[in-house]
Amino acid sequence: MIQELGYARVGTAVPRTWVGAVQKNVAELVSLARQAEARECDIVLFPELCVTSYCCGELFHQRTLLAAAEEGLSWFLEQTRALSTVCVVGLPLAMDGQLFNCAAVVKQGRILGVVPKTFVPGYKEYYEPRWFAAGTQARRDTATLCAQRVPFGTDLLFREESAPAFCFGIEVCEDLWAPIPPSSHLALAGAALLLNPSASNDLVGKAQYRRQLVTQQSARCLAAYAYASAGVGESTTDLVFGGHAMIVENGVVLLENERFNRESELTVADVDLDLLASQRLQNMTFSQELGQSRDALARHREIAFDAQRRNAGQIERRIDAHPFVPADPSRRAERCREIFALQSTGLATRLAHTGMSDVVIGLSGGLDSTLALLVCVEAFNRLGLDRKGIHCVTMPGFGTSDRTLGNVMQLGERMGIALETVPIAEACELHFRDIGHDGKTHDVTYENVQARERTQILMDKANMLGAVVVGTGDLSELALGWCTYNGDHMSMYGVNAGVPKTLVKYLIEYVASYWSENAVCDVLRDILATPISPELLPTDENGAIAQKTESVIGPYELHDFFLYNVVRCGFRARKIVSLACQAFDHIYDRDEIRKWLAIFYRRFFSQQFKRSCLPDGPKIGTVSLSPRGDWRMPSDAHPDAWLAEIS
Repeated sequence: MIQELGYARVGTAVPRTWVGAVQKNVAELVSLARQAEARECDIVLFPELCVTSYCCGELFHQRTLLAAAEEGLSWFLEQTRALSTVCVVGLPLAMDGQLFNCAAVVKQGRILGVVPKTFVPGYKEYYEPRWFAAGTQARRDTATLCAQRVPFGTDLLFREESAPAFCFGIEVCEDLWAPIPPSSHLALAGAALLLNPSASNDLVGKAQYRRQLVTQQSARCLAAYAYASAGVGESTTDLVFGGHAMIVENGVVLLENERFNRESELTVADVDLDLLASQRLQNMTFSQELGQSRDALARHREIAFDAQRRNAGQIERRIDAHPFVPADPSRRAERCREIFALQSTGLATRLAHTGMSDVVIGLSGGLDSTLALLVCVEAFNRLGLDRKGIHCVTMPGFGTSDRTLGNVMQLGERMGIALETVPIAEACELHFRDIGHDGKTHDVTYENVQARERTQILMDKANMLGAVVVGTGDLSELALGWCTYNGDHMSMYGVNAGVPKTLVKYLIEYVASYWSENAVCDVLRDILATPISPELLPTDENGAIAQKTESVIGPYELHDFFLYNVVRCGFRARKIVSLACQAFDHIYDRDEIRKWLAIFYRRFFSQQFKRSCLPDGPKIGTVSLSPRGDWRMPSDAHPDAWLAEIS
């Protein structure tokens, strides 16, 4: 059930409209409401004044039109009585000698409440003050509509009784354009879903500006925002309407329609209320604003309703299997450009501050050390330093393959960077004798002795040269603790510490795409095709890599998916499994996903002690495991509750 996973299914409807033709308009609303019910929508939003149409002008003063609007809503209530979808419908309402531009919230023949428009525009093509009063000018907080006595006001919140996270509030069109939109207060009062029935005419460039308003307000309020504007049937006299509809979540557009469609259309997406709740808990600025606005928020009125939410199939939204990697090539290239700039700028600043012009880096022929080398080159370019200050050391050991060693040699040669080779096998064998290890047992000691020997060489070389040791380990390895404590875990500045494994190869591809030296690009592409391995266990009989990381700890694409959804989103195990099953359909089955998620939790909890003493490194994205920044976790926490959810 999508609802049990914390989702609400939201529809935005843009109906065919005829100016002043209430019966025809309402018939379209009923048809779309039934479509929303068939799509199992929890709620569907219609445009502003959709019962009468927005462009009625002086006809709004005609009692005939106002009576027809109420009769039309009555007929809508009757026709949708059997539907469980909540509908938000726009109509004019006369009360106490004033006329209000309203959104009525209805469900199964009952009007839950009526929200009037707060800000009534009277500039340029807008003349609403000629007909409508602002919602804040109402004389009372109830209204009689369709023979029902209902709550009325700009302060209404609607909350589902059985799932309190499903709470929504409404602002109408121009309200969003205000310096402080009413939705800001609605969000602080508890609304996770903000709805805007609108009639926004189209001009050149206006759609983009409107999209920016919606996405920014959604992000600022840590909320989902549904927007539905009047369609082409409203176009009359000088105005043209395109029927813009959007569903946005925390600043991200989940779905957006194509404007200027002449037929009625329904846009549906599932918004993640669970994610929004998690983000609000993490964002201290949001909670501080709650405290400062306590008195204003206390005046909001909550209306409880039973949504009768249903079981549904797959989630109506794209589940990104690779959340750290933009799917669109142009966005991915832009992301890589920015990350590469962050990495190289961070390193350049450290070098400039310390007055050092030399770095030491260990090259293995793998992805991480290759990226770190490229970052060093870019940092030296930014500072105008000679590449002679980049001291690369390759340290072949018991598991070094001919392929990786060959790539290291070629990379150094073709980039014009001196490469020193320091074999470590003899030193490791001597150390085995010193500590009483037979050297034939390929255990964790066998592996870690090599990692620590390499780190010792790099540190000592740096001392000899007055240089900085540049670390190569990435974010995914830190999450899993797949690094040797005081071995490759340690450096003087870790340039890759904020970069997840699934993104490393794209960063190298990005560099290869603009690098003018084709000979270098050829080597980079072969490195990209090399299996991921620490190369600590002996090679096979053909000298090829025998130890492959992902066969031991699991696929990095799964672990990065888990990392994002655990740390960034705070999701529970059951939800992560369900999302992964949809994102990796036909790639991994449910049992595989559960197996690797359990390994992720065990390693993530048990390896925190390594993250508690990380070297400095640039923060790259919204997921960081630095103990000085985003992630402060006790080293001795237990994963029992998380593992229990999986089983």
